[in-house]
Amino acid sequence: MKAVYSQGWAEGYRYGGCRSVMERTGTPAASGGNLRILYVPQGFEAIDYGVIQALQAMAAELVVSGPEEMLEKAQQWRPDLVLVMNAMHVFPAEHSEHINLLRSWGIRTAVWFVDDPYFTDQSLSLARHYDYVFTHELSCVPFYEEGGCSKVHYLPLAADLDMFVPMEAPRPYQSDICFIGSAFWNRVALFDELAPYLAEKKVVIIGQLWNRLSRLDLLQPYIREGWVEQKETRIYYNGAKIVINLHRPTESGQDNANTANLPGLSINPRTYEIAACGALQLTDVREDLFQHYRPGYDIETFGSAEELKNKIEYYLAHEKERIQMAWRSLWTTRQRHSYIDRIARMLAIVQ
Repeated sequence: MKAVYSQGWAEGYRYGGCRSVMERTGTPAASGGNLRILYVPQGFEAIDYGVIQALQAMAAELVVSGPEEMLEKAQQWRPDLVLVMNAMHVFPAEHSEHINLLRSWGIRTAVWFVDDPYFTDQSLSLARHYDYVFTHELSCVPFYEEGGCSKVHYLPLAADLDMFVPMEAPRPYQSDICFIGSAFWNRVALFDELAPYLAEKKVVIIGQLWNRLSRLDLLQPYIREGWVEQKETRIYYNGAKIVINLHRPTESGQDNANTANLPGLSINPRTYEIAACGALQLTDVREDLFQHYRPGYDIETFGSAEELKNKIEYYLAHEKERIQMAWRSLWTTRQRHSYIDRIARMLAIVQ
C-alpha cells in the first residue's frame, strides 16, 4: 500500500509541475506572413501536423496537397512557394520533373530533409532541383553545397507541442524504463549488454526488428513488436520514469543509404518529443545537442552501457531530481523548440 501511495504521489507531483510549466510558457507566438504556400506533407503526422499548424498561423494562405495533385493545384492556385517535406518517400518517379516544371512557372520551391543523413544517396539528386534546401543535419549542409545546391540552410527539428504534451498515463503505460524505436544494430548491442539488468526492471520496448537481439530470451516479455502511433507513443513517454534515446547509426549498409558515410551530428525528433512530454530522457550525445539543451540541467546523457546503467540507477533512486530535470526539459522545449519557431526561421529566409 505504501508503494502504491508513493507512486501515486510521484505521478501527481510530476504532472502538477508539468501543468505549471505549460501555464507559464503559454503558446508560442506566431506572426502572419505574406506568402501563399502550398505544402506537400511526407505522411508522418508527428512532423506534418506541427508544420501545418505553424504554416496556418504564419502564411498569408495555405493549401495542403498530396504529391499526386501538387502540379494541378499549383497550376490553378499559383502559390508563392511550394514546400515539400522530405521529398523521398511519397513522390512519384517523375518528382524532379514536377519540381522543374513548378520553377518554370515562376513558383519558388523548397524542400526540408528531416531524415538526413540516412538516405543521402537519394536526397542529393532530388535536392538539386529546388530553389531552397533545408536540412536538420549539420553534416549535410556542406554535402548539399558541394553537390551543386546554392541555397542550403540548417534547420533543426522540433516538437509538435499540441501532440506531445504532459498527461496522466494509465497503469498499462507506466514503466521504469521506456525505449521506442527500431532495432538498429547499435541499439541491439546496447540492449544485449544491458539485458540482465533490464530484465529486473519494469521495462517497455516498442519497435521493429527486435528479434535481432541475442538476449531476446531475457527481454522478450517487455517487447511490443511493430509500429505504434504517435498519439500512443506520447502516453508511453508520459508513463515512463526514464526514456532512453539512442540515435541510429549512420554508416551505409543494411539499414541506411548513405554511401558518403556522412556522420550524424544533429539530434533526432524524439529528443524534442520526449522532452515535450515532461519525461526525463537519457540520450547519447550528438554535436548539436549542446545548441538546444544543457546536459545535466534539462537533459541527461550517456556514452556507454555502463554509464547508462549507472545513471538509470541514480535517477530511479532520486525521484525529485529526476522530475525536476524533466520539468526543465519541458520548459526549454516549449520556449525554444516549437514548429512555430522553425517555420518562422524558414520564412525569414524565403521571404
